[in-house]
Amino acid sequence: MRSAKDFFTPLAVGAPAPIREVPARPSRMIHFFDPSNPKMAAKVPDMVGTVDVLLGNLEDAVKADNKEAARQGLVDIAKATDFGEHTQLWTRINALDSPWVLDDLITLVTEIGDKLDVIMVPKVQGPEDIHYVDRILAQLEARAGLTRPILVHAILETARGMANVEEICGASPRMQGISLGPADLAADRRMKTTRVGGGHPGYLVRQDPPRLADGTNDITAERATYQQDLWHYTIARMVDACAMHGIFPYYGPFGDIKDVVACEDQFRNAFLLGCVGTWSLHPVQIDIAKRVFSPSAADVAHARRVKEAMGDGTGAVMLDGKMEDDASLKQCLVILELADRLSANDPELAELYRDDTEQEAQR
Repeated sequence: MRSAKDFFTPLAVGAPAPIREVPARPSRMIHFFDPSNPKMAAKVPDMVGTVDVLLGNLEDAVKADNKEAARQGLVDIAKATDFGEHTQLWTRINALDSPWVLDDLITLVTEIGDKLDVIMVPKVQGPEDIHYVDRILAQLEARAGLTRPILVHAILETARGMANVEEICGASPRMQGISLGPADLAADRRMKTTRVGGGHPGYLVRQDPPRLADGTNDITAERATYQQDLWHYTIARMVDACAMHGIFPYYGPFGDIKDVVACEDQFRNAFLLGCVGTWSLHPVQIDIAKRVFSPSAADVAHARRVKEAMGDGTGAVMLDGKMEDDASLKQCLVILELADRLSANDPELAELYRDDTEQEAQR
């Protein structure tokens, strides 16, 4: 067991000091691209500034024959592209039990480590997987002469990973966040669904039957059914684990690209439960994620009114017929902090979130 005193000591001589707080940078959409695909690679420079995170994918969506091409493609893209202040560069490396992962880490950290913000690790089973990556990254950072540590993001894709989610979140100061990987997790749990995220028509609750005159239930009557979210428990537990350790939770992929309505619903469920962002697998999902994971102007305005009405934050006030107290204020401060962070990089949101007094003063 490591002493708490050593937790923020570099794991290799010459490696940068671990961070003590994860930077709260906007990451509403993590947009995946295949660096081995010339058409996708050509679009990357034009996407800088339009998305919060660009992620060069080296894992599942890349065929075995293309692994080396994808890795080299990401190196070439990173070297040739200025990502500016508002777009982060992430990568998803191959699984830790694959024959490609060591080359992924060695090549990427030593050649473009100064450009990489986060390394996403798939199929994390427990804290030992993070410890392994943590030590290797420190050694490679020292070799490359990096001055800041590369952060680590885990994907929750196995039942064992789910059982160990709290330990995974706290395994290293490098931990930036966790994403839900619903397809692999469903398979590992032996869930009976072939969907990549979203609900299922068979997972439902049914309205109670009406009563007959004799007081018995008429179970033959027509009754409404309501489709439920298969991932509610998993996301909620992941959010709690991340909040406990000061890192960020994300929804993962939504596979039905054409069903933008259901995609938006799933993203919003995750946002309401506490997720800060999601994956986008197709450009059509980028605007959905941007819209959903940014608080609405109405929510920001209400939060500002509550903050103003609460004064020193103690006691309780009545606002529009509803009681607001210190717990309400804490909820509103979450919204306002997020709005401030997002609008700092987005002039449209800054305009949307301006309060009436600011707008009146500029007239």
